Amino acid sequence: MIYVYHALNTRPRSWSQVAQVLQENAPALLAKRGGHLHGLFRNQIGRPRDEVSAITAWPDEHNYDAERDWFACAAPDILSVDSRPMVPTLRPTQLASPSRQGNFAFRWFETPEQNYAEFLQLCEAAWPDFESSYDSQVLGLWRFDNTPAEAAGTIHTLLLTRRPNLAMWERSKIPTGEVEVALRQKLTRRYELCDATSVFTTTLITASDEVDTVRWT
Repeated sequence: MIYVYHALNTRPRSWSQVAQVLQENAPALLAKRGGHLHGLFRNQIGRPRDEVSAITAWPDEHNYDAERDWFACAAPDILSVDSRPMVPTLRPTQLASPSRQGNFAFRWFETPEQNYAEFLQLCEAAWPDFESSYDSQVLGLWRFDNTPAEAAGTIHTLLLTRRPNLAMWERSKIPTGEVEVALRQKLTRRYELCDATSVFTTTLITASDEVDTVRWT
């Protein structure tokens, strides 16, 4: 599968209207082109209020520019769209959209090419204990396939994880017990292999189990 990450910049105070239009129309319209709406996400911490994140999935080669243009015209309150194609690495291994509400973290990595194999090994080794210790799920680790020329020799990846809530996010940063301490050591080593990493958190607009009730304070 080919995936595309979209950051949709909307007019002030219009993100919810844009999200509603996309939630109602995007699945059918994308399906007509052979695509799939993997998820729509509302920013929580670390990104602008009036931005909606979307991930789409496609079974084969895809015209990314055409899809970006479609999103730009999907709702009148969308001001601009930043689209980046990406391919799955260790996960996902099959097409399965997230459906449970929670705290979804988008973590970005820039890893020197010579460190990338160890980076993947540490991810694979850490994820089972991460998921069992914190009631969490690793939904995907994607590699971007159109990195800028100035970034030659650097691998850009996106890791998407789900935790039940922000309380578990904090809990996962404070290891207790032998398993969690060993897990934290793996994750720390993974960070040390990277030139840069950043994260922002979201909730899932397209969740089927409950309404997104997070409010701004």
